[in-house]
Amino acid sequence: MLNMLSNRWTGVVRGLVILAAIGVWLAIGAFGGQAQGQLSSVQTNDAAAFLPASAESTEAAALAERFAADESLPALVVAETPDGAQLTEDQLAAVRAFADAVPDAPLEGTAGDEPTTVGDASITDPVVVPSDDGQAALVVVSLDAGLAQQDVGSEESSVSRLAVDALRDLASADVDDGGLAGTGLDAWVSGPAGFVADLVAAFGAIDTVLLLVALGAVLVILALVYRSPVLPFVVIFNAVLALCLAGLVVYHLAANDVLTLNGQSQGILSILVVGASVDYALLVVARYREELLATISPYTALRRAVRASVEPIAASAGTVVAGLLCLLLSDLSSNRSLGPVAAIGIVAAFLSALTLLPALLLVGGRRARWVFWPRVPRLADEAAEEPRPAIVAAAEAFDADTRVVVAGHGVWSRIAAFVGRHDRPVWIVTALVLAAGAAFVPTFDADGTGDSEVFLTQVDSVDGEEALTRHFEGVSAQPVTVVAAAEDLDAVVAAAEDTDGVTAAAPVTDQPAPAPGAPAQGDPLVVDGLVRVDVTTSAPSDSQEAAEAVAALRDAVHEISPDALVGGAAAERLDTQLAGQRDLRVIVPVVLVVILLILMVLLRSVLAAVLLMAANVLSFGAALGVAAIVFDHVFDFPGADPSVPLYAFCFLVALGVDYSIFLMTRVREESLRLGTRQGVLRGLAVTGSVITSAGVVLAATFAALGVIPLLFLAQIAFIVAFGVLVDTLVVRSLLVPALVHDIGDRVWWPARLARHTAR
Repeated sequence: MLNMLSNRWTGVVRGLVILAAIGVWLAIGAFGGQAQGQLSSVQTNDAAAFLPASAESTEAAALAERFAADESLPALVVAETPDGAQLTEDQLAAVRAFADAVPDAPLEGTAGDEPTTVGDASITDPVVVPSDDGQAALVVVSLDAGLAQQDVGSEESSVSRLAVDALRDLASADVDDGGLAGTGLDAWVSGPAGFVADLVAAFGAIDTVLLLVALGAVLVILALVYRSPVLPFVVIFNAVLALCLAGLVVYHLAANDVLTLNGQSQGILSILVVGASVDYALLVVARYREELLATISPYTALRRAVRASVEPIAASAGTVVAGLLCLLLSDLSSNRSLGPVAAIGIVAAFLSALTLLPALLLVGGRRARWVFWPRVPRLADEAAEEPRPAIVAAAEAFDADTRVVVAGHGVWSRIAAFVGRHDRPVWIVTALVLAAGAAFVPTFDADGTGDSEVFLTQVDSVDGEEALTRHFEGVSAQPVTVVAAAEDLDAVVAAAEDTDGVTAAAPVTDQPAPAPGAPAQGDPLVVDGLVRVDVTTSAPSDSQEAAEAVAALRDAVHEISPDALVGGAAAERLDTQLAGQRDLRVIVPVVLVVILLILMVLLRSVLAAVLLMAANVLSFGAALGVAAIVFDHVFDFPGADPSVPLYAFCFLVALGVDYSIFLMTRVREESLRLGTRQGVLRGLAVTGSVITSAGVVLAATFAALGVIPLLFLAQIAFIVAFGVLVDTLVVRSLLVPALVHDIGDRVWWPARLARHTAR
């Protein structure tokens, strides 16, 4: 009787603990879901805000502000005739009427003290500039830069985006309402404000489309892996609540300016949390299923499974977190913040896998194993666990160090046996194949891209920039700015005009220019012994060509005025790229050292850690080399930002090592019983299916980034997805096991395991 009461009381306590765990996570989901949906409102996508204070363009911008009362964010409305004909008087009059109507264009959803019209958000009235060829007209709308990034309205949208939307709505309106419809003109809203609006619109899909695609892909894969109508939804539910926890923490940190969140970081956060939480869940569930075959109690089975899974999952999460936190060494605040943002996501995935998931798996109590229905794991008897005599006889034909038979893992038992029989040829061939792919790494173009090349689909701002380039060469709403000593003015202007890629250079005067591109009037404005020269490049300020012109301009100006500072939008792009290249040189070695030290501690072996690190670096090189070929010859991408290989390296090396950690922790466990060579084969056979499933899931989630039509995310999606598959299917399945089997006990040097098994 007492035993029954004791068991009943134990069951009640277990039930209460399970309900409490689920209740806490549901509360996190309620608050975190709201925060996740509001992450877009705390994004910062202005590249200038990411630069360090020491960047030349940042210092130049601070000095350049002395020469202008208000800083502007230009929105450029370009109207042209579609057939190349000259603008008629009526069409030009319609453009002027459009400009007159712009200040009264309403900002949707705003009210009260907020700016309610485009005029309220502007620092000057719109200016109409006909093109020299007479085929187009430009309307310059100068938005207040300080006001443009503020979130207003019922949907908390930025002023600049609302203003751009208002301009596009007005341009598509009938001519009688101040619009350009019916005039025979094509019109686009471009310029810096237009690009920012289109970028924000592209990132808007992160909250819905990206997450749905990622979860849908994972659900399909889990259904194929588990062949259960229930278990995939349990794992997905666990991943969603982990994402809610991460979103809740990141939102409050970003809202309080503790870290900087941009659209790229938000997209990566969603993918990383889903992928990592599902991977960790796969390991826990696989070990749980294995334990259910040996014990009748689901509670006991799950306790053993969690205990066995904690070490590899904690090691995996710790490795990824440590690698990502190395991004704190970046000069760019966007890179620095991605490290903590992604680390928060990994920690959330770790916590959910070891707290929420076990609670969900035990909801059924004694009948909890039915979560696997229809493939319910039954308690196996000894006869069922023994391999069939025919298999044993066949296996004994081989050496004891090359045969392995694990019940329920027939395919991976055969792969492990193949690796054991041909270990040296396997690792040599796989290493050569990976090295062949890595040979193309030098062809990977990561020198940077222009704003117009960032979008993979047709957008209004890019079309407008093309029209602007056709008809308004020499007109720049965002010139390059040179701040120099007043006595160097003439020399600076002459040096700028002689620079390739520069079409004009003129000092800022005490009287404003009547229109963009028009000659300045008045005397040069001198402030504290400094003058400002506005330099117009032949290429648009947001293009890569303009950034290259700035590099040449700096060399020319610094020769005759060493203390001069060159800034502006193109200079900010150049400085961002230079900072990205510096980050690549500094952060990559630090990540390698940090992860290598973690592996040494985890595996208690120097040699094994070095081998795993070398294998994963080789895998990364192969992924980047193949990406270079695909990007150049298949997708015809214009290039890549320097942060692409940096992000890819951090994710691939950290995540790729994960799978080797999952394998090698099991190999070490088996080697203590069976010896290294038999241990690595059994470890490969037992973990093969679950690690492969985890790799496919992670690859699918990162591939989902490709649904966002932005060059950076598409490139990250391909490199990481392809690299994860290489790590899973080649490095972890063939290269690492073959190396370990070939080296044998010495792989654990200088750990005790090596000396113990050698005796």
